[in-house]
Amino acid sequence: MIFGVSIVRLIVAILAMYLIVRAGLAMLRGMAAPIPEPPPSGELRKVKIQFQCMVCGTEVRMTMSNDEDPEPPRHCMQEMNLVAPTIE
Repeated sequence: MIFGVSIVRLIVAILAMYLIVRAGLAMLRGMAAPIPEPPPSGELRKVKIQFQCMVCGTEVRMTMSNDEDPEPPRHCMQEMNLVAPTIE
């Protein structure tokens, strides 16, 4: 016994502290990373946006676009409505 605590408890506490510190540092590093620059204009970007035609119910998922917020496609002579942007 060291300081009135068993060695097994002391080892478990040190291991838990080490894992918590490592997880905290990894989270801080993730927040400190700079946002990547957008690709040059004209180059396609990956997006995941789903549209639905309110007239006939057709759904379309857009996966590539030339900008991050593309205009909705047209179907049945009307613009389609945004259903929900899907988060990756």
